[in-house]
Amino acid sequence: MTAKKPSFEVYRAADAPPYSETSCMEYSGITPVIEDGIVRATAEGADDGNEVKLLFSMPGMSLTYAWFKSGFPLPLHSHNADCLYYIIAGSLKLGTEELGPGDGFYVGTDVPYTYKPGPEGVEVLEFRTADAFDIRFKGNTTAFWDKIVDGLRKEKPGWAGQRKPTELAGSK
Repeated sequence: MTAKKPSFEVYRAADAPPYSETSCMEYSGITPVIEDGIVRATAEGADDGNEVKLLFSMPGMSLTYAWFKSGFPLPLHSHNADCLYYIIAGSLKLGTEELGPGDGFYVGTDVPYTYKPGPEGVEVLEFRTADAFDIRFKGNTTAFWDKIVDGLRKEKPGWAGQRKPTELAGSK
């Protein structure tokens, strides 16, 4: 049975569940090396460096809020859905591009990408052309995951008490 699209619906950020409480994103292509890397990254504090919530979902569309703290080492990955990103606050580096509030980027289905949050971190909205999608990590070597874990080890001490860039903007 196919879920029916609503004709109108209100959503509230306060009601948005963390991704860990949803089934909208499934891991795909997990090898023993990737699984070990995820386990090591989690043990090193990856969960302390981000907050990701599902704001809205309906058949064929979803909206996610994500906050990545400063320098969070986001692993190279792809999704099986088109993604459009909008930066609310903070900054990020995508390849050689520095992006800030009001900027954004589009990533097509199965295109690998990563970005590095700036010194205040970054808050983004992620619009997807699917309500359920995958995440496929591209690093299938121990050296790749060693770099992610080392990045977490380096950046995590600066995350204690770090506030969201939108909170910082409101206090200026």
